[in-house]
Amino acid sequence: MNFNFKEIITAFMVLFAVIDIIGNIPIIIDLRKKSGHIQSEKASLIAGIIMIVFLFLGKSLLNLIGIDVYSFAVAGAFILFFIALEMILGITLYKDDENTASVTTTVFPLAFPLIAGPGSLTTLLSLRAEFAIENIIIAVLLNVVFLYIVLKTSSKIERLIGANGIQIIRKIFGVILLAIAVKLFAANIKELF
Repeated sequence: MNFNFKEIITAFMVLFAVIDIIGNIPIIIDLRKKSGHIQSEKASLIAGIIMIVFLFLGKSLLNLIGIDVYSFAVAGAFILFFIALEMILGITLYKDDENTASVTTTVFPLAFPLIAGPGSLTTLLSLRAEFAIENIIIAVLLNVVFLYIVLKTSSKIERLIGANGIQIIRKIFGVILLAIAVKLFAANIKELF
């Protein structure tokens, strides 16, 4: 075992910034309104499992199905782009069966691609090249705990901010998410050609 506190903290901070759970609070509140309920434990657990599995098998899995990391990131950029459009324009592009909305929303788009999305998954591949795998796993687990806390308290955060505050934050973070989608697209599309 090669535990290194500095590596754990660095990997945690990098993943925390890429996942941006604080910035995603308006999206989480919006998803909760659409589906009625989000299973915080399940969403955190699924996101954590996706990230840890991808840490070990990511590149091999993508190569196996004939997809490179850049194509994966571009596809994720499109998903983030459409979520951002929903936030900015106040429209609904993604509709779900009402009976399965809560379960589906917990997995898609919350656990994947919002939390364990192309940004965090490609970041994991980059971290793996620099840090010991056990330190990255601890960083992922710490992020999952933080995710759970934010998901569990999102309705309290909503009450604290208020409806108008949520709308303002939603539009602002919609633009930020749109910019992230464009950046992710631009950074990876040139690698495809």
